[in-house]
Amino acid sequence: MSPAKLAQMASKPKVPVSPAAWLDKMATEAGHQHIRRLAELRADLQLQGTKRDFAPLAAGLAEVAEALPRLDFGLLQQKAGFLARLSGKNKTAIAEFASQYDHIEEALEQHATQAKALQGKQGDQATRNDMSLLEFEVEFRALEKIIDQGARWLQDMRAQLKEREAKGGDDEAMRQIKEDAQRCELLVGRLKMLRALSTAAHQCYEQAQATATRRAGLVQGLQAQVSARVKEWRARVAPLASAAREGEAPGLALEGPMDCHRDLQLCIKQAAADCAQMQEHEKALAESLEALGPHLQAAG
Repeated sequence: MSPAKLAQMASKPKVPVSPAAWLDKMATEAGHQHIRRLAELRADLQLQGTKRDFAPLAAGLAEVAEALPRLDFGLLQQKAGFLARLSGKNKTAIAEFASQYDHIEEALEQHATQAKALQGKQGDQATRNDMSLLEFEVEFRALEKIIDQGARWLQDMRAQLKEREAKGGDDEAMRQIKEDAQRCELLVGRLKMLRALSTAAHQCYEQAQATATRRAGLVQGLQAQVSARVKEWRARVAPLASAAREGEAPGLALEGPMDCHRDLQLCIKQAAADCAQMQEHEKALAESLEALGPHLQAAG
């Protein structure tokens, strides 16, 4: 029964007649259409959740985090003696720096590809997720209106029952009063059930909204912060790798590149932590949607 229908019924003058038919309907069907739609939207949100996988991104970040400490700036600081120059050991050590740099570049490129793919997928899913959440809110808000209207009707019905009981009557009249009182108790149970469902749906909605915000923030952060750090790192460290690739010790100071390298390590470490935390939020959302099932089943 829709809130509009309930409001229309509530506007009618009170009459001392049995509310049996209405109470029977309310006790079994109140909010049925909204509950059914909430169940459909829950299933859709669960399906969307299965398509969000941060594992490849987390693995890519882990590979970058593992490769970065292997870049040994000490190789560029070795001084070559006469025998070392003759044997080429110094050039070999310097060339190792370039090899380490190339390995990091491969990991960074792989991460960039994964981040770009995730950003594209999240962009496609965001619109559908927003629409599902919007309709999800509409449905549980409608239930809240039914609950409020039903509570007011229940109060009116009980008041009428007291009036009828005070007036008394024959055995048939008293029997009807008793039956209507029992129907009121059935409505109480229905409203409690709907209220539990509405509360659970509201909590689920808020968690889904918060998770969507964090999800968007993670993708934007990866593109902004990590990309900026990588760009700066390449600008400072790539010239060293180019010189090392030629077997030459760089004539540049190493302090700046080393600081930049450390900053990138910290940035990647934070990004990996953010990614792991995002996975936990997605898991919590999935559990919240799963927990909504029994409420929908009980009220449906």
